[in-house]
Order: sequence, then C-alpha cells, then structure tokens
Amino acid sequence: MQVHRISALSDNYIFLLHDPEKNIAAVVDPAQAEPVLHYLNNLKAELVAIFNTHHHADHVGGNQQLMQHFPSLCVYGGAEDQGRIPGQKVLLQEGDQVEFAGRVGQVYFVPGHTRAHIAYYFPPLTNDTPGELFCGDTLFAGGCGRLFEGTPAQMVNSLSKIRALPDHTRVWCAHEYTLNNLKFALSVDYDNSDLQSRYHQVEAARQIGKATVPSLLGSEKHTNPFLRWDTPSLQLAMGSNDPVTVFARLRGKKDLF
Repeated sequence: MQVHRISALSDNYIFLLHDPEKNIAAVVDPAQAEPVLHYLNNLKAELVAIFNTHHHADHVGGNQQLMQHFPSLCVYGGAEDQGRIPGQKVLLQEGDQVEFAGRVGQVYFVPGHTRAHIAYYFPPLTNDTPGELFCGDTLFAGGCGRLFEGTPAQMVNSLSKIRALPDHTRVWCAHEYTLNNLKFALSVDYDNSDLQSRYHQVEAARQIGKATVPSLLGSEKHTNPFLRWDTPSLQLAMGSNDPVTVFARLRGKKDLF
C-alpha cells in the first residue's frame, strides 16, 4: 500500500492509498475532488473507497463529486456521524476493521474534536516498516484538534489510545499546522531540548515549502505537549497533576495563542 499526500484548500492534506498490483485506490478525507481526480488520472487507478474520519466540510467536501465519477465506491465513516457524511455506506465503531491492498486497518473511536471522530490505523507488516495512522484532526504534528463537540476527558482518552501505538507509526494528520503548533509548544515546554531541535528542523523545512506530514509518533511523544500531560514540568506549568486538567489548561492556552 503506497500513501500519497495531496495538498488541498489552504492547508489541508488528502491521503491517497494506492494498490499498484490491482491499480485501485482509496482516499482519506477528500476535502476536494479535483486534486484527487487529477492524481487518479496520473495513476490510471480506480477509486474504490473513501475513508472519512469525521464530518467537517474540509474532510468530506469532495465525497459527492468523487461518487459521481466512481458510482460503485464505498464511503466509510463513524457510526455516530450517520447523516453527516455525504454518501456514507459503512458505519464504523471502535474495534471494527477495514481492508485495503492486503492491509487490515483498525478503527479507533477518538471523540474530542467532534463527537463522532474515528481514526484508521494500519499496523506494520514487518518490524522494519512503519504503521500508518490516519487521524484526521484528533492529533496534529506538534498539536491536537480543537474541542468543537467533545470534552477534555474524551480527548485525553482518545489521545491515550493513539499514544499507546508504536513509536515508528507514521502520523498522517490532515493539516499543515506544525510550525505554529511547535511555537506554542515551546511557550509551555521551553526547556525540552527535543522540542527545540524539532522546531528548528520544521522551521527550515517550511522556509523551503517542504511538508512536515507525516510525522513519527515517537517524535510526538517527546515534543507534543498534548501527549505529555503526565510530564512533571508541564504539570508544574499547568498547576495540576490531573491529566484532564493539565490537558484542558494546555488546550485553553492554545486556543488563545
């Protein structure tokens, strides 16, 4: 399974999964149809599935047009998003599985950003290859999604599921927010040498227009404050050792950053 990153809108990423043997494709969170259709045309591939993580327009905006071009494709999404995702045929819950290109993806229910958000995790095939996590707007490189429909407790539980995955998991998040996220991270975790190094690397990458997605989950665990609610320095900075309180105060500060 090959993963292709496609830029869309101002800062969105769409992910095209390609099976070169069968020359079929699936797409994760198509914000727009046109760039997906262009990529499919170059590959001469047939689109067979849309994997949506949640219902927001910048994740499902291309669904209907893609369905017009490929009427037999199947649209997947969270069960609690029923009626909110255009063309949804499969209602997924925690523990369900999806399959593409011989890979079996695990479905995680990760509410917080929205009440129905899900993520797709494809475990590595061997010890030498990465797992692939398509997490929508739950976890970002260096940050996490705003809480539009969920609570801090829900988001901590959701991020705990993600944090438990292997360090060599590639995090395919849906927006290029990394530099700003790391600027905020430095404001609350400034003594973190791993974070300082990562910030300079990302700053250099963005100056030449290089994408910072995917990131590695191991790096997120060391530098992303929203996965570090049990770190003593952050607990001290937030004035609490309660995970939900630490997270909620971090998220509140980020909302105003």
